[in-house]
Amino acid sequence: MELAALEARLGYTFVQHLLLEQAVTHRSHGAIHNERLEFLGDAVLNCAIAQILFQKYGRLDEGDLSRLRANLVKQQSLADIAERMVLSDFLRLGEGEMKSGGFRRPSILADTMEALFGAIFLDSGFDAARGVIGKLFDPVLKSVDPKTLGKDSKTLLQEYLQGKRIALPVYTVVETRGAAHNQEFEVECAIPKLEISVHGTGRSRRAAEQSAAKKAFEAAQQAVHLGRRTRKKPAAAPESGNAPAEVRSDRPAERAAGKAPAVSAEPVSDSAPEAAPGTLATSDPA
Repeated sequence: MELAALEARLGYTFVQHLLLEQAVTHRSHGAIHNERLEFLGDAVLNCAIAQILFQKYGRLDEGDLSRLRANLVKQQSLADIAERMVLSDFLRLGEGEMKSGGFRRPSILADTMEALFGAIFLDSGFDAARGVIGKLFDPVLKSVDPKTLGKDSKTLLQEYLQGKRIALPVYTVVETRGAAHNQEFEVECAIPKLEISVHGTGRSRRAAEQSAAKKAFEAAQQAVHLGRRTRKKPAAAPESGNAPAEVRSDRPAERAAGKAPAVSAEPVSDSAPEAAPGTLATSDPA
């Protein structure tokens, strides 16, 4: 596919097109490849993300900012962005790497993204590279909760279930669709104790698991919340037709305690009961 389509997806047009060609060329393809650009792009990416986070989260300290940046610039995050761009359509790989499925390998996709950032930096400087990085990472940044420090959905779900003493989820690949170079995975995430079963899709198994985990995390929170409300809900009052008749008492102490007086079928007598015939009446010892 023409690299102009890749430029459109990046939102950037190269002045030096040889840099773009080099950035998408894997070492298995030839002597001129993207590893040096990847080295440069890694540094540019870290600096750009650091600046974006510094400006976006004014209350986070250095430690939290560092952990959040590490989560954003990791291999899987870059691979996910590459999958959204369908970067695999533009990779230049050697024949062996192509046959082994290198075009969908997260490490190759992530390395190529870094090489592209390095190429943009050489082509137009840091501001241009930062602009592209900011646009590509914007969907990720919008979903980041600083309280979780950017933990991925599988980690959040696992920690949540462990905190509730619920067995960990089970991930199962339900279906794999599409040609070998453009596959889509469908994964089920099940939490039997909560009767939760959700599906997620992605261009890799890991991406599909993350998608399913996000849905399961939301469903688990809702299920636990509803469970708490059900336990706290007071018992319904009996219907008027079945309600027992109210027993009123003229004794102040019983009225104050809300108790009904004992009711006897026999008339109440102030005298002691008579002894049964043939028996000797006795009194309790002092």
